[in-house]
Amino acid sequence: MAELKRIMISIPNTLLQEVDGIIAMDKLSRSQFVREAMRLYIEDRKRKAVRDMMKKGYQEMAVINLSLAEEGLMIDSEVFETISPTLLAERE
Repeated sequence: MAELKRIMISIPNTLLQEVDGIIAMDKLSRSQFVREAMRLYIEDRKRKAVRDMMKKGYQEMAVINLSLAEEGLMIDSEVFETISPTLLAERE
């Protein structure tokens, strides 16, 4: 484990009582609990940052995708107009 630093924190008594109840059940020290809580908080923030970046990317790509779809629809329409008279003539 990395070098440990001792810190002092201030928390409301009600929160400390709740933490003490949890660590008693899980057989942890307060330090272990705080380390784990900090690690989970940091992981959660990183996960949210990635999700936000992906959401932004998908929103930016939506404009491009719509443009490509509209362009493809126009091409399909032109091809259909060109081919459909030939197909109808062959059926007759």
